[in-house]
Amino acid sequence: MHLSIYNIDFLIFVMRYIEPTRVKVLMMMFFATGIVGILIGLSAITPPNLKMMITFMGLINVGLGAFFTFIFLTQIKSEPDKRKKKKKSKSDK
Repeated sequence: MHLSIYNIDFLIFVMRYIEPTRVKVLMMMFFATGIVGILIGLSAITPPNLKMMITFMGLINVGLGAFFTFIFLTQIKSEPDKRKKKKKSKSDK
């Protein structure tokens, strides 16, 4: 494979299929911890030397939630492998 302006196949990143329920759980987990982290980081109870770090970690979690949302919305259900499919015998009809 040669790299050129017209050949962008090397930019396509193919991930394996992840079950939608698992991706939804990851999305909710990252968004919830991100929002809680931002709220705690910006609140008055946080020590001044930790405000920036806790808020930044909350932003990272929100970003990870956005990444898993992108994965959830763009992934295509994989086709079952026909080689692994069991052949029907004549007696099963």
